[in-house]
Amino acid sequence: MSERGELNVGQLVRERYGREAVLVGFTTHHGTVTAASDWGAPVERKRIRPALAGSYEAMFHATQRARFLLTCGKTDPVADALRDPGLERAIGVIYRPETERMSHYFHARLADQFDAVLALRRDTGRRTARSDRTVGGGRGARDFPFAV
Repeated sequence: MSERGELNVGQLVRERYGREAVLVGFTTHHGTVTAASDWGAPVERKRIRPALAGSYEAMFHATQRARFLLTCGKTDPVADALRDPGLERAIGVIYRPETERMSHYFHARLADQFDAVLALRRDTGRRTARSDRTVGGGRGARDFPFAV
C-alpha cells in the first residue's frame, strides 16, 4: 500500500504513538464476513473465497491448526521468515470476491507490518452489524462491521 502512496490505520497509529502502539493483524483462509460491496452499500454476509496459493493465508492454512498467534519480535526466527515480501489478503468493511485478487491482495512484509498476527483457519463472520446499516454515509466507526 505504501508503494502506491496509500495509508492505513496501523501506519497512522504507528506514526503517532511509535512503539507504544501494538499492531495486531487478523487473517483467515476462508469463511464468511459481514461487509459491503461499495461505500454506501448495505452490509451483507459474504462467503470468503479460499486464500490464493502462495499467500500468507494459504501458508497458515497449511499448518492444519484452527488458530494461532504469531508474535513478530526482532529476534524471532519465525518472524524473520515473514520479513520477506509475500502475498497478503486484506478484507475490511468492503469485500469484493469477484475482483478479490486485484482488490484485496497486495505484497507485504507481514512481520514488519504487525507486532503480532492472529491466524484463523476459518472465520465465521459472527461479528456483524445490524442488517439495515450501510458502509460509509457518515456513520461512526462503531457502526462498521468488523472483518478479518
